[in-house]
Amino acid sequence: MDLRFTDDELAFRDEVRDFFRSALPDSIRRKMIDGHHPSKEDLVTWTRILNAKGWAVPHWPVEWGGTDWSPVKQYIFREELQKTPAPEPLAFGVNMVGPVIYTFGNEEQKRRFLPRIANLDDWWCQGFSEPGAGSDLASLKTTARRDGDHYIVNGQKTWTTLAQHADWIFCLVRTDSSVKKQEGISFLLVDMKTPGVTVRPIQTIDGDHEVNEVFFDDVRVPAENLVGQENKGWDYAKFLLSNERVGIARIGISKARLRRVRELASLERVGDVPLIEIPRFREKLAAVEVELKALEMTQLRVVAGESRREKGKPDPASSILKIKGSEIQQATTELLMEVVGPFALPYHPEEEGRNEPIDGPDWASTAAPTYFNWRKVSIYGGSNEIQKNIIAKAILGF
Repeated sequence: MDLRFTDDELAFRDEVRDFFRSALPDSIRRKMIDGHHPSKEDLVTWTRILNAKGWAVPHWPVEWGGTDWSPVKQYIFREELQKTPAPEPLAFGVNMVGPVIYTFGNEEQKRRFLPRIANLDDWWCQGFSEPGAGSDLASLKTTARRDGDHYIVNGQKTWTTLAQHADWIFCLVRTDSSVKKQEGISFLLVDMKTPGVTVRPIQTIDGDHEVNEVFFDDVRVPAENLVGQENKGWDYAKFLLSNERVGIARIGISKARLRRVRELASLERVGDVPLIEIPRFREKLAAVEVELKALEMTQLRVVAGESRREKGKPDPASSILKIKGSEIQQATTELLMEVVGPFALPYHPEEEGRNEPIDGPDWASTAAPTYFNWRKVSIYGGSNEIQKNIIAKAILGF
């Protein structure tokens, strides 16, 4: 298998790079380089720039805004977007619920939701995990009882990322408790403004407000918001999670962070020697770079096989990408922490005896929050331990 890009693909890569260089607002680019999260307004602005170009949802069908790019060009686009670095379009809409709707939804749902997802007119969040159903997602307890033309939803979701901004949430709900647990789940779209929906913030270890609890108390959801067939939601969820796991590999993000590590390690000194010239540090950096190159080749093999895969069927190889991608992302944050050193210590002015921040560069302030925040990537999208079970069963045949 030849994994080299063709001349046409290389020309496409140059076109994408030129556009990102000229179209991404400098204020957003600077935030991304320094490791800060883009704001909601930043993401809306950039998504609409992409959508005006016709590039907000390149992997979607053409009739809903897609580009008809080959899988390789889609891979190049995603990698260049991450390497720039530029914000990625909101994954909950573009990569998760959008593909579920255009694959399994009805025509009315496609017309109603897909254009608004592409332009980020609607902000979506994901209602999967529950207090007692994380890695064992099929054990979820949130119920949806049919009542005429509506479902009555009761229950709780947790770790709901960016729900504080959301207009809509896509939920897995239990619609039949008398069958095997995977067979009684449905996929429901819920307007976050519906009476009975409550969002409660969870503050994470990095001090940020990124995730939330979402409560449903007798929430009336129109039955027309059911995607696909009742009690078939587990199949749709597996399809969605397969797409999410491929995205979690984030090769471009790891490349951008390693580039940043090299840049900063050339500036930081240990005595009279730049950190980048310290043999032990160079060994660590080289080891991560080798792992990343191997992951990149693996992803290219998966991309090359996409055209042969049955539409709507999850690819178990995405579990391999998820495991290694998350491990490498965590390793890059560890390298960045080593470069930053004591300047990464957080400043808490309310603490007695800590009246002054450590006198370090501004870019150092994001290293520790990023390190702590990215501990999660080996858990979400299905924990790495669960991915190993999937590989053992679906690939190795155990």
